[in-house]
Amino acid sequence: MKKTWIKIVSLLVLVCLTVGCFAGCQTSDQPGTTAPSGPDVGPFVDYAATTKLDKSTSTVKQEVTVKTFVDGDTTHFYVPSSVMEHGVLKARYLAINTPESTGKIEEYGKKASAFTRQKLEKATSIIIESDNETWNADSTGDRYLVWVWYKTAEMSDYRNLNLELLQNGLAIASNTAQNRYGTICMNALNQAKAHKLNVFSGEKDPDFYYGEAHEITLKELRTNTEAYGGQKVAFNGIVTLNNGQGVYVESLDEESGLYYGMYVYYGFNLTGTGLSVVKPGNEVRIVGSLQYYETGGTWQVADLKYDLMDTKNPNNIQKLSDGHSPAFVTTTAATFNSTVEVDMEDGKQSFPYAQLAMNSTIEMKNLVVKDIYTTSKEDSSSKGAMTLTCEVDGQRISVRTVVLKDDDGNLITASAYLGKTIDVKGAVDYFDGGYQIKVFTDDHITVHN
Repeated sequence: MKKTWIKIVSLLVLVCLTVGCFAGCQTSDQPGTTAPSGPDVGPFVDYAATTKLDKSTSTVKQEVTVKTFVDGDTTHFYVPSSVMEHGVLKARYLAINTPESTGKIEEYGKKASAFTRQKLEKATSIIIESDNETWNADSTGDRYLVWVWYKTAEMSDYRNLNLELLQNGLAIASNTAQNRYGTICMNALNQAKAHKLNVFSGEKDPDFYYGEAHEITLKELRTNTEAYGGQKVAFNGIVTLNNGQGVYVESLDEESGLYYGMYVYYGFNLTGTGLSVVKPGNEVRIVGSLQYYETGGTWQVADLKYDLMDTKNPNNIQKLSDGHSPAFVTTTAATFNSTVEVDMEDGKQSFPYAQLAMNSTIEMKNLVVKDIYTTSKEDSSSKGAMTLTCEVDGQRISVRTVVLKDDDGNLITASAYLGKTIDVKGAVDYFDGGYQIKVFTDDHITVHN
């Protein structure tokens, strides 16, 4: 009887150990999941350093410099024309997928993007390496899958940035085992899970917005506007110009090199400190609802909130920094009237350039003013405002002004510009079915003759 009892106890212990071992072997690559941690996870191994760049292998390699930082796993590099005819290779990092920071923002996306930028900005040498003897495009056909190696002045050996992102828990798996460094990649990934780092920590990202709004970029908002109609959105940008009871906000999309903008209407919602947040020159975080303005036929963000008694409320607008200036991107009339292709989730899509540039700031030069219409209705708040019909290089451009006055307070009339050649600075606007440049001050029109 005693022996039977011992056997039963032994069997139960064995079953418990087996179940525990099985449960402990389960893993997940999804952000926010956790892996077992504790005193038995072992020491942290720096796989980015222990893995060495072997320049003698048959894989293609090229020393490069950074052209554009896009996000955590995408960077554009300058390369010789022998590598890419146009001199730029758009690199997608092999074996990893960092959280998004350029469209719909994801947890730890901004941190991963900042990590990559920080490492490569300090680098004195950067080498990209393919996984075999040729440069291989990804599914978009426009980006190339590479390993990114870098070293600084303090380093004697190169570090592998792909592995560094993995081991720090700033990326999840993306065909991680199916490559030349597959085993090491899996070790780095599993170590990040075991140590519960960043996306595997189960903790909130301090740089992520957890409010009820959609956390997006201005590019995402401008290229998918109708999808967010009537919904609350949150985005960052630079306040550029005042216009009525609202402001223009813009931001640069590093990948495309285009500025995207939005008109933000605050109406009577903001006073005092709240108004100071949306002062031109400030970098801000805007939280509000996207609304269609029927009268103007345009979209705007409204319903802003600033609660002085609850400044940490995620639905508040916020000032992030100051001292910025409008981009006033120098733009030709041909470009303004053209269409451009933009990389979207489901491939490239064509847009009118002016539609994408809507509410961002541009500068256009050498416009010849052919005709001027002046608003003359006595009961109009725009009485005295002008629409200048201009031409340059065979292209027609409309410039709309607010009511302009000189330094002495005198109304500036059509005679100041008609028949003249001018340079203008303003925001891209839309009126009566067409795009135009809207000018808000007389010093943003330079007359050449």
